[in-house]
Amino acid sequence: MDELSLYVLDITMNSVRAGATEISVTLTQDDEYLTFSVTDNGCGMTKEQVEKLSNPFFTTRTTRKVGLGIPFLKMIAEMSGGDVKIESVSEKESENHGTTTTARFVLNHIDSLPLGDMVETVKTLIQGAPDINFIYKHKTPKGEVNLCCSDLKSVLGDISLAEPEIIAWIDSYLKEQYEAIG
Repeated sequence: MDELSLYVLDITMNSVRAGATEISVTLTQDDEYLTFSVTDNGCGMTKEQVEKLSNPFFTTRTTRKVGLGIPFLKMIAEMSGGDVKIESVSEKESENHGTTTTARFVLNHIDSLPLGDMVETVKTLIQGAPDINFIYKHKTPKGEVNLCCSDLKSVLGDISLAEPEIIAWIDSYLKEQYEAIG
């Protein structure tokens, strides 16, 4: 993967597979760092599982025997002078379960990847899992971009967020916000 937006997509899809009903994707950008966080209320992981995540031959998925997303994310973050932190509470340990994955990158480092197209990433997530409450925030020194699916659902009622007209509106809504902070 050659853009950070694809890593955001991969990590967020892990949250979808973990049964999350609410997933928050937050990007914070300043002059030195870009940090993204994905927080969910999915089934969570045990401490042992979290410790094994940097091993590419460990995965909680049953459809394959390798999991490269976290090891590659950790590698590219560290290559750019950043880091990755994963905090998780298993549903077996607490009713306040879920996972937060945070990755930080040094923006001006030669090995730092470009952010990529976050509008397409957000649209893909919503279209693929329209019943999940995605909360998206991108904070920059020039302003913020925000989208909350539960706010959209409160206005739209029973209309699926995956409807082409709604996805087209989300596209223009996010692009307008990005242009405003351009």
